[in-house]
Formats: sequence, structure tokens, C-alpha cells
Amino acid sequence: MTKHYSYWFKQALEQEFGNINAGLDSAKPLQKDVNCDIAIVGGGYTGLWTAILIKQQQPEKHVVVIEKGLCGSGASGANGGCMLTWSTKYPTLKKLYGKEQAKWLVKESEKVIYEIEAFCNEHKIDAHLYRSGTYYTATNESQKGGMKPIVNELVKQGINSWKKCDQSLADKAGSDRHIEGYYSEAAGSVQPALLARGLRRVAIELGVEIYENTEMTSLDYGSPALVQTKGGAITSDKVILALNAWMLDHFKEFKRSIVVVSSDMVVTKPIPEKLKQFGPEKGAAVVDSRIFVHYYRDTEDGRLMLGKGGNKFSFANQVESMFNQTTNYLPILSQSFQKLFPKLEQNEFDYNWSGGSDRSVTGLPFFGNLKGQSNIYYGLGYSGNGVAQTRMGGKILSSMVLGADNAWTCCGLTNGPLGHFPPEPFRWVGAMMVRDAVRRKENAEDSGKTPLWLDKQLAKLAGAAGKADKVKS
Repeated sequence: MTKHYSYWFKQALEQEFGNINAGLDSAKPLQKDVNCDIAIVGGGYTGLWTAILIKQQQPEKHVVVIEKGLCGSGASGANGGCMLTWSTKYPTLKKLYGKEQAKWLVKESEKVIYEIEAFCNEHKIDAHLYRSGTYYTATNESQKGGMKPIVNELVKQGINSWKKCDQSLADKAGSDRHIEGYYSEAAGSVQPALLARGLRRVAIELGVEIYENTEMTSLDYGSPALVQTKGGAITSDKVILALNAWMLDHFKEFKRSIVVVSSDMVVTKPIPEKLKQFGPEKGAAVVDSRIFVHYYRDTEDGRLMLGKGGNKFSFANQVESMFNQTTNYLPILSQSFQKLFPKLEQNEFDYNWSGGSDRSVTGLPFFGNLKGQSNIYYGLGYSGNGVAQTRMGGKILSSMVLGADNAWTCCGLTNGPLGHFPPEPFRWVGAMMVRDAVRRKENAEDSGKTPLWLDKQLAKLAGAAGKADKVKS
């Protein structure tokens, strides 16, 4: 099957190589046996940030990264490019890790927004990054007030960055559907594949060896460990597995730790004048209060991208079918677009694609050592909120692999998965029941109707999927 890459990845390769085929042909796979200090499997955000942070702390370390495709061809280059934080997940963080740890994680999740911006400026990565903030909004009466208890708690803890929006919300967020909202400047948007390709360049400049089109075929435990590929073997003192959802293809113990769910996106043709008149603020990310959210942002060349999460759930967590495909949910996206943006008068889209995310039970990533293997580390489960948080993941994994005793190695995220989903076929059947209940509930609320009691109860099971916690005021 021919791969249908995301708009972002296609644009990034065209910008870097002139056309996508030249970019795809540029990959240099591993074709020899190598020895190194640290091998990183996975050349997306997590693997690249980890490699960069290792070299910045200990430049003498010999670091090798392998990537089964090209850097940026997976989830790192197929997401919506919305740089969001964990401030709206504070209640969950507090419940799992305690108040002080939750406060620290919220502050760190906001700090990395500014760090990524500074990193791109320092290393001249033109990733179309706009730290223009985010609007978190209500689009119907039942959603109103949802953010208030979270903001009140953030204020109480002295870590609040959110401001209640005034009557100008609809203009600033680009849609009359927004009837209530909060704004935080600690957020923004980025062209995600350009960021991934930029991180790759910087990693190479720091001395990291990167081999693309190089898939791990097996991992032999031991000290040193042996990473096997078709073209050669990597003997490494330590191994970091930065595979995200692809962990499931190699390590069955994680099969019930995440669910692989699609997030589907469309982008318009360039409409800069219409966006200037009716669209959102340049570079801002806008997210609604649904469980399976709508999220949107503009692009540097005057397009509007709209995405929606929680569509396809992969049976048996098969990963490959969730990436580099056209969306199967174009009618749903079209309907949402027309409701949100009638003034833009767009009846068709220039491009569409589907990406996958690795959703954990808690909606937060988890890190650790493979069972019984003190020299093999992993991190996954960003749950659709990893554009910025993967830099935090890089801090955790680089600290772990370098043997540091610091806040990152001691944080609650390093305790592995905190919960499991049911086995198949119960997981998939349950996911479909919950997904459809969420859809019915939110459609009823959009229409001003009272959802069915059962739909409301089932929808509560998907609470961790939302960008913000659902808290009773």
C-alpha cells in the first residue's frame, strides 16, 4: 500500500529536498555493525530530544539513533502541531503524584514551551513556531464552566497562566461557536515535521549518528545489549526505546498499557485574506471542551488546519494501519468545519490525513526500565499531547540513561504504566461503545438537548482522553 504522508511531512521534505521523492530517497540505512555507548530506537521527538540532551550534557558519549522510516515520518510529523501544556490536567497529576509533584510538572510543561522556542531560535530551526498561546473554549451551554474549577485550583496553588476571555473571544478564536473561553500565553503552534527535521539536523551537528530506514528487528538483552537490524547490529552499553505506539510491535507486555487511536486532520488551500478577516489569531492553537476534541490552528502560508481526535480505535492495537493514511472520517470533519467556520466558505479541503496517538489509562506518558533490564529504558503514552511534552520525556530518559539522581529520575512519571486496559476483544468492543456514547452525548449537547443517562455514564470512562480534566465545580 502506498503511504499517504501528512501535509506537514510532505511540506518538510519538499522544503528540504525540493520534492518528497528526493527526500524519501535520501535516507541512509545502517549497513554495518557498530558499537556505541547509547543506542536510541526511534527518531521522532522523544528519541531526538533525548539524543540532543545527552550530547549537551556529556558530549563524549557515542550516541546512535535508528529510525524505521525518516525522522518525522511517524507521529512526530503527523500531529496537529498544537503546543499545549499539562496545566489543564492538574487534577489528574495531583491525584496520581501528589500536590507538589503536580505543581512542578505543570510548571515544567509550560517552561518547555519557551525552551523549544529558544532552542529553535538558537539553532536556526525554521519550524514556523508561533508562541501565540491557546484558547480553551466552550462551544455549547453544557460545556460552560468546565474550566473554572481547574483554573481556581491553579490560582490557589500559584501556578495559573489562564485568563478568562471577554466578548472578543469569538473574533480572537476565529469562530462564533465559542461562547466561553480561557487563554494562556504558554502555548502555541509549530509545523511539527519541520521541527522533527530540525532536531535531526541539530543532533547530527552534535555528533549523533542517525540511520534512517533502519528498523529494529530484535533486541538481545544483556550488558552490552544488542540491537539487531537487517543491515547490521548495534552493540550498546545502554538502549533507549523511543518507539511510542510502535513499542507494541516488539514488546507484548505493553499491549494493554495503551490504546492506539486516530486523530484525523484536514487543511484548506491558502486563504490568507479570509483568515485575516475571519480566522483565529496568527499562530494560536484553539481547542474545544469535547472529550474527543476539535483542535485547529492556521499555517504560515495562510491555511487553516482542523483536527479531531477519538475516531478510529485499532483492534488488537495494530499500529501501522493508523499512520500515513488518508482519513476515513472526512464527512465528520467536513460537518465540524462547516459548523465552526461558515464565514470561510470552504466546501472542500486541499489535503487530509490520519495520525495515531498512544493513549494511556491516565492520559499521561510513562517511563521506566524494561522488566529485569537495568540498561534498557523506555517512554511512551503521550496520549495526543506530546508536541511539547516530548522534550520533558527527553529530560527524563537522558537523566535515567546517564545515571542522574535528580527531579526527573525521581518524578512519578518514571514508575511505568499506572493501569491497564481490558484484553481483546473486550477492549475494542468497550472502546467502540464508549466512543459512540461520547458522540451521542456531545451531539445532543450541541443541539441543546439532554443526553441519555447511559451515554453520560459511559462518556465518563473516556475522561482521560480530553485535553482538560472534567472536574465538578
